[in-house]
Amino acid sequence: MIANSQVRALPVTANGRHYQLHVGLPDSYGKDPSRRYPVVYVTDAYWDFAKIKLIGGALAYDRVAPEFITVGLGYAGENLNYGDLRRWELAPAPFGDNGENSGHAADFLRELKTRIVPLVDAEYRTDRSYRVLAGSSLGGTFALYTMLSDPDLFQAYVAATPDVTLGNDWLFRYEEKFAASGAGLKGRLFMTVGGNEQPAYLSGIIRFNQRLASRRYPGLDYQFRIVEGERHSGGVFEAYTRGLGHALLPRAPESGPAPGP
Repeated sequence: MIANSQVRALPVTANGRHYQLHVGLPDSYGKDPSRRYPVVYVTDAYWDFAKIKLIGGALAYDRVAPEFITVGLGYAGENLNYGDLRRWELAPAPFGDNGENSGHAADFLRELKTRIVPLVDAEYRTDRSYRVLAGSSLGGTFALYTMLSDPDLFQAYVAATPDVTLGNDWLFRYEEKFAASGAGLKGRLFMTVGGNEQPAYLSGIIRFNQRLASRRYPGLDYQFRIVEGERHSGGVFEAYTRGLGHALLPRAPESGPAPGP
């Protein structure tokens, strides 16, 4: 059990997807009924909801981020194959398996924008002006895809070790079209990769970092970090800790050296 948390299964969608939300409320939520909170949405709730909830408590204790509502995006049901489910949802382009079981990120983004975010805003005291989207691996890919597809839906993104080369560099081509359109990016992005990732995977993320850095999108506050010594999953805690600190900096109660222990 995670304190101040709820699990909410949503109605099955028209295309048969059965989503489940893991909602984590700040410790102060029940004490100050007039207060509103930023929301951090995180993919792969079955793995990463607990991480974000714990990290959020530490950041709030240090006063380097505000308290926030955590919404984990997952699936309802028992004995689920999360690998198959997430490939369908989080990949913006087909890859592997002849592409039959992936590449539906556009549908998931539409569901997130039209049903999930409005539900959370209607039923919880959210600060509707500040939302963060976080994810790791394919979840990080989905965060980057969302940033380029609907730049106004979220104000900040954390993309931990995203798969940027799936679909033969599909995301590179998508970003190139976005840049060519003249559309701007605004908000905050923190992207990471483990220093001991598989070499081709590591080089792909480094190339995508170089691409984003070269664009110099004037409204985007972008940071990139290599988590030295880590492989694919080992650096996720550091990515989320530093990434959420960067994402929520505009709402941070304090910054700089701590005034005391």
